[in-house]
Amino acid sequence: MPYFICPNCKNRSIDHDRLQEIDNVPVACERCGFGFLFELMDDYYPAPNTGLVVCDKDGRIIASGRGVFELSGFREEELLGTDVVTRFGLDGFDGEQNPAALALEWGVRRLGEKLELRTRAGQQKAVTGDFFPAYDADGGLLVALTPRS
Repeated sequence: MPYFICPNCKNRSIDHDRLQEIDNVPVACERCGFGFLFELMDDYYPAPNTGLVVCDKDGRIIASGRGVFELSGFREEELLGTDVVTRFGLDGFDGEQNPAALALEWGVRRLGEKLELRTRAGQQKAVTGDFFPAYDADGGLLVALTPRS
């Protein structure tokens, strides 16, 4: 059974045919009305303060959900079309071990990555990053960023 999560409000759901209605319309969020849901291999429970970011197959941001502004200070308009690792200044991995690039290249989840995020104000924040590759024909990536204390 396919698992889905709304990148905006984090509502989780399952859907047997991946369609909203009888028409060929992809599933959308029943709770907040966001236009699409992200399909996951397994169910995922993000923390309440986790921010979700959706990227295309090249790692460029195409949507951001609640919690991203609170975590980073960036509004969605400032994020769209930018590389997720570069825009958030994600650091804490060896040069060839970029978790976003690995998840996209190999189609594997990267969970529990201990990273540093650079906020809009230039401050460094410790975060845990979870990277989920898309399993549809469009490709892409869901990035979950959770602050660490």
